[in-house]
Amino acid sequence: MFKKRFLFPTLFVLLTLFIGLGAASADDGAQRFVVTVSNTADFRFTDSGVFNTPVGADEPGPAFPGDAYSWSFYAHPGDNLTFATMLVQTNDWFFGPGLAGIPLYDDSGNPHTGDVTDYVYLWDAGTEVDQPVGEGPDQAPRQPGPDTGASDPIKRVRPVHSAMVPAVNELVQVELAYLGEGQFQVTIHNVSGSSDVPSPLAPGVGVVHSEPAPLFRFLRAALPNGLEALAEDGDPGKLGSWLAAQTGVNTPLAPVAWTAHQEANALFTVGTAASAGLEMLAEDGSPVALVESLLEANKGAAAIPVGGTEPGPIFAPDGRYSFEITAVPGDHLSLATMFVQSNDWFFSVSNLPLFEANGRALSGDITGYARLYDAGTELNEEPGFGPNQAPRQAGPNTGPDENGVIHAVEDATFNNPFNQLQITITPVN
Repeated sequence: MFKKRFLFPTLFVLLTLFIGLGAASADDGAQRFVVTVSNTADFRFTDSGVFNTPVGADEPGPAFPGDAYSWSFYAHPGDNLTFATMLVQTNDWFFGPGLAGIPLYDDSGNPHTGDVTDYVYLWDAGTEVDQPVGEGPDQAPRQPGPDTGASDPIKRVRPVHSAMVPAVNELVQVELAYLGEGQFQVTIHNVSGSSDVPSPLAPGVGVVHSEPAPLFRFLRAALPNGLEALAEDGDPGKLGSWLAAQTGVNTPLAPVAWTAHQEANALFTVGTAASAGLEMLAEDGSPVALVESLLEANKGAAAIPVGGTEPGPIFAPDGRYSFEITAVPGDHLSLATMFVQSNDWFFSVSNLPLFEANGRALSGDITGYARLYDAGTELNEEPGFGPNQAPRQAGPNTGPDENGVIHAVEDATFNNPFNQLQITITPVN
């Protein structure tokens, strides 16, 4: 995950050049507003996902002996991998690493690769009474429907210690490969065909985490997160959704450019090339050139975090910018702030009326009006990992040109503003 202590050079150099730009003076009958932009990107997991299609297959299904599942993901040094996949010929047993997960880098920051099966255990979810492996009428291949077995009286997630199954490495083989720039691939091979209990593996989930025990607690009841459905019925849907809601890029937000204006599209127009000022904001986090280029007099930039004394980015969960504007009926608000862990993405509220038709001043949470845009000026890399993104690049404007146009970011992982920021506006006397 991104650490606050890492002072990425580009943004901080640019912010030392920040110049204050005042808002327009209030006219008679004008209304003052306080706008606050808060960083809410406080995600627990670096990456997560569902794997459900065997390697070489065209559609989702179980991985039979000789088959394998493969999942690609991104990770930072200090991150670990945990996965879960059901041993289908059981009531509620699943394969997965220990509570710490599989370390993805060594102490020197080198990626961990090769056979990692030694990190993997066979776990009992503690949700359903165990029956003889491959014979139980309440096991997935034979049960009349999901969740039909009797409850386990020992309601604790625990390692399987049973003579009914061979060693883990006789059932699965797990390999890690490093693909470059923070990307890994894990492959889970079903090698149970030559064992005494050949069994399919069911679709599963993977998660990249820095804290231990992301899916369950040792010797505690299974969490109500979907692990039971995965372990009993091979259904990863609920657990995958639970993980996805807590997965994302913990990005800083850069200083905010804003303006109160009458004409439309004061900061940018979707479908056109970005201005030089917008390019500087979207790629390197500086609002200065964009604000200076605006024709409107009622404009400014918020660069000093609340509680701070000098310009800088804001981090979750407490970082925020706050600024005051003065506007009259007919004015609209537009603002923009860089999604720092990207090449040229920015959040924007654009052309938002500051007064209702009856003249009432806008008030409350306006996050729903924000959108995430791609400036189209620099080729995109994986958010949070690209070497030409502000936290890692050697200097401003160093990535390959995209020569594109401004457009909305379509990636569903990132384009929900409520997971990344909150924007509120409050009329003041």
